[in-house]
Amino acid sequence: MAFSVPETQKEQMSPADRTLPADIVERIEDVDVSAEMQGSYLEYAYSVIYARALPDARDGLKPVQRRILYMMSEMGLRPDRGHVKSARVTGEVMGKLHPHGDGAIYDALVRMAQDFTLRVPLIDGHGNFGSLDDGPAAARYTEARLAPVSLEMTADIDEDTVDFEPNYDSSQQEPAVLPSAIPNLLVNGASGIAVGMATNMAPHNLIEVVGAAKHLLENPDASLDDLMAYVPGPDLPGGGTIVGLAGIREAYETGRGSFRTRAKVRVEPITARKNGLTITELPYLVGPEKVIEKIKDGVNSKKLQGISDVTDLSDRQHGLRLVIGIKTGFNPEAVLEQLYKFTPLEDGFSINNVALVDGGPQTLGLRDLLRVYLDHRIEVVTRRSRFRLARRQERLHLVEGLLIAILDIDEVIQVIRTSEDSAEASGRLQSVFDLSQLQAEYILELRLRRLTKFSRIELETERDQLQAEIAELEAILASPARIRAVVADELDDVAERFGTPRRTLLTEAKASIASTGSKKATFTGPALEIADSPAIVYLSTTGRTVRVDLPEGAAAPAVAPRRSKHDAVLSSLVTTTRAEIGAVTNRGRLIRFSPVDLPVVPLNSIHLAAGARIAEYLGGLGKGERVLGIVSLAADAAPIALGTAQGVVKRVVPGNWPNRPDFEIIGLKAGDEVVGVAHAADDRELVFTASDAQLLHFSAAAVRPQGAAAGGMAGINLGKNAKVIGFFVVDPAAENVVVTVSVPLETLPGTDPGRGKVSAFGEFPGKGRATGGVRAHAFLKGEGMLSLAWVGPQPARAVASDGAARQLPETLAKRDGSGTPLDSVVTSVGTAVGAEAAVVAATAGAAELREESDPEALF
Repeated sequence: MAFSVPETQKEQMSPADRTLPADIVERIEDVDVSAEMQGSYLEYAYSVIYARALPDARDGLKPVQRRILYMMSEMGLRPDRGHVKSARVTGEVMGKLHPHGDGAIYDALVRMAQDFTLRVPLIDGHGNFGSLDDGPAAARYTEARLAPVSLEMTADIDEDTVDFEPNYDSSQQEPAVLPSAIPNLLVNGASGIAVGMATNMAPHNLIEVVGAAKHLLENPDASLDDLMAYVPGPDLPGGGTIVGLAGIREAYETGRGSFRTRAKVRVEPITARKNGLTITELPYLVGPEKVIEKIKDGVNSKKLQGISDVTDLSDRQHGLRLVIGIKTGFNPEAVLEQLYKFTPLEDGFSINNVALVDGGPQTLGLRDLLRVYLDHRIEVVTRRSRFRLARRQERLHLVEGLLIAILDIDEVIQVIRTSEDSAEASGRLQSVFDLSQLQAEYILELRLRRLTKFSRIELETERDQLQAEIAELEAILASPARIRAVVADELDDVAERFGTPRRTLLTEAKASIASTGSKKATFTGPALEIADSPAIVYLSTTGRTVRVDLPEGAAAPAVAPRRSKHDAVLSSLVTTTRAEIGAVTNRGRLIRFSPVDLPVVPLNSIHLAAGARIAEYLGGLGKGERVLGIVSLAADAAPIALGTAQGVVKRVVPGNWPNRPDFEIIGLKAGDEVVGVAHAADDRELVFTASDAQLLHFSAAAVRPQGAAAGGMAGINLGKNAKVIGFFVVDPAAENVVVTVSVPLETLPGTDPGRGKVSAFGEFPGKGRATGGVRAHAFLKGEGMLSLAWVGPQPARAVASDGAARQLPETLAKRDGSGTPLDSVVTSVGTAVGAEAAVVAATAGAAELREESDPEALF
């Protein structure tokens, strides 16, 4: 705003200012400082919020991350090509798209390459990209290229799938958002500090997020509980254990919440007489050096007791491995509780799901995050389909013109030869052959070598293919359901190619005292220890395990009439909270573990669905290895009986176990595996069920106990091509039943429910060991094998692969009957909670527990 300078002000000017041109002097104006500061600060805040710190809810990227991926894609840095210097990438991004410091660009590139920061890294880095404790090397020393998953982030970007906008100097165009075929924001999380707001989002498992997205795509009114059935909680890159799920649900509902994470720690012998704590996974973004430093500080300040040394045995081959030595006479579990309180072995994570939606920051719950992403993918697929349809229609138009020209090529040549110039030739071709201008121009550019019979066949084939593709694209664009199906199929594809199993264990167990009270308080010793009280450990047929603590004088859990998910009991054991027990796998391996960190459920309401997955709780299971049962390791426990697929039986005398965290409990032959395990005193019956419907049972006393290294003895004489599908230990005095399910031979597993039968176990006569047994099921035409067989106390509980309850025939049938058709597929059968009392009580060593409380209270 121009104005005249008052004479009084001119008098105050210096002689040099008085000589300035009048137009310059007249541009001086008075401005209110507070208003100027307010306006400038708002502009700065706007820039930070929208152009730096917050991710877009659609592709989950901040502008600098999006520009890095787009520029690397433009540079051709694909996964199948060599790495280039990170400094080159940083320079290209800074010079063309991101007019900020190279340090910020390189930091963003490094973060996208760190597998301990992102659940699915987007950059394939070569060189020192840092660790949890150290920063990366300089950009001139490292190299980078796109990770395979990043190709899905930028896929189809050249097919008008997203909008482009000018860069900072309008010399180039950059995408406002990437197509993002993976739900990147939920999978990799985000963190950033803007002005007046911040975001902190946890990483998740790609397979689980895709499952929830597909469910919401098919069921737009799906509830939060429905979505959490697919996404139960975050899946952190470094694994660990999330303790307590209430805060996670709050975050999924409101966008804000918190949870606590623990390191994965197990107690194992360091030497023959010394135990230690082995840490193989740490909380999110906690480094081993930080943990070691805190432990040393705690020992020096006398806050931590019972620790003799800390050794970092981490390497590239075995990954993280911290070993904490425990002094003689100290309880490792109590020391671990100290570590949870005073060190980062237990840490908190605050969720604040703030992201940009339609250009503005919003706090989003799980359902909102999925909905924004799905809307984006639906728009991408729609725009891509329109683009492809237009391109194919244009090509079909030209192909049809070429076919007309080839059919009348002599006349076409005559028209062209008799024309004065190309413009006249084009006009005459349009009028003579009823062609468009595009077709005529294309024909004029036709090369003579295309005038062959083979070229005509090629063009007709291309025309037919284009017509089919056009029809398909028009059908997709005309149907919102087809578009959603395309989105779902593409999500399935990325989940299959890039998805990995869950790394982080979720448990409802209570957090340690670290989450309540001050960390400055002094550890009081025994007060931190978990009481070693009587408890029952349950393992469901679907692999979930819980602990039920038994107060003094507690009564046995009753057989609940309710049916809920995962309520079929595979194995149960009376033990103590801090006792060491064993899990036996199908590979014949016994893995030691303690139930101290298992999810605890109340005695009067036992829900196995609340349990932890035993494979995740134990860790270290091989491919195809599964847990078949839990056993006591006490020297006074009853012998452990095992049956194998090749019909071998063995009883192992407890005690004198190898001093290792896991060891072989049976010597298996090549191709053999364990199919069942349980404690078996001499008064129990051992039961084999074979795939050819033969059932054999004999007294456990007929099997002489052996040591852990022995290979067992003959249990059942199998028929040709038959194998054992079930091995059980039952109390002959109890009311036991036999459940069998047969399926047609030519059906795929899990597709035909088949025919099921429930018979009284008393109808099956006992035979001697190493005999063939008796028939347990009559096959109908087309049948020839049992898909499932189970023997145990009533009532039998049947479940599907997802743990849902399934119905069995209610009436007892003859032992050699053919059964009745089932309503749905049954994948496993077990006992009901409380019905296994006779089997559990058979475990010797439980006597001492019963004597400590009520002699007749437990069972």
